[in-house]
Amino acid sequence: MPTITAQGQTFTCELGANLRRVLLQQGVALYNGGAAVINCRSLGTCGTCAVQIDGSVSPLTWKERTRLALPPHQGTGDRRLACQVKVLGDIQVRKLDGFWGQGETVVWCADKPAE
Repeated sequence: MPTITAQGQTFTCELGANLRRVLLQQGVALYNGGAAVINCRSLGTCGTCAVQIDGSVSPLTWKERTRLALPPHQGTGDRRLACQVKVLGDIQVRKLDGFWGQGETVVWCADKPAE
């Protein structure tokens, strides 16, 4: 079973599990501010669940590639949409600031809980 480390927590999930679903089930604050209420609920269209991931996950989906290429995201390739990611091995997750997680300041990371 893969291990996920996020927001100062470490937990396991099934191989191929949806990252958004697992993070929310574990009580991880995936969304910044009002995005917790106003998000697409895993459709891959809003971009508010953007995170940085180190480790083994599924390749970009076409939905994810398209959304991350549009503002406010920069299409730089360092963000993933948690709602489109399947966990394929051990990973570490970071959330950055901004409504869509598009910022540069770390809100929480693998070993740092949200403040």
